[in-house]
Amino acid sequence: MKLIETGFKDLFVVENFQFFDERGGFVKLFNDDLFKQHGINFIPKEIYYSVSQKDVIRGMHFQLPPYAHSKLVYVVKGEILDVVLDLRKNSSSFGKYFSVELKENINAIYIPIGFAHGFKSLMDDSIVVYNQTSCYAKEKDSGILWNSFGFNWDIEMPIISQRDKNFISFKNFEIPFV
Repeated sequence: MKLIETGFKDLFVVENFQFFDERGGFVKLFNDDLFKQHGINFIPKEIYYSVSQKDVIRGMHFQLPPYAHSKLVYVVKGEILDVVLDLRKNSSSFGKYFSVELKENINAIYIPIGFAHGFKSLMDDSIVVYNQTSCYAKEKDSGILWNSFGFNWDIEMPIISQRDKNFISFKNFEIPFV
């Protein structure tokens, strides 16, 4: 298992450990010692999963302080294009985005506090797991409009929830993260 730097402070792609033989497979999705070696104290408080059809876009989601959270996101079935947007005002990568294809049990992404997160499902029935360091707080649930920060989703007819369509644009959002 490896943590791969992304060029964004504290944002890592995780290369999962995998073992396969005639019985099937074994995949390691998290290792506390490895995360601590990189200065990450990751303690999940809630774990979710979503099932998405091809061309679904979910995002760009986050929770506001004091309920902001880090996330460890991975795919247990299918494939997604995962996208994060740096919302940390004092970051050298503020307003920039990072994307990576997450494939079934191959890799994951660790997203620190201060990033908006979303993805596009590249296959039908993609199952995405989210491990989060805070519990859901409806009054602090927020997001950035999915197509307002310059990322090319490369899609003509995305399937998007009404909630996600109603988020404020990046340029009009008052940033609460430092």
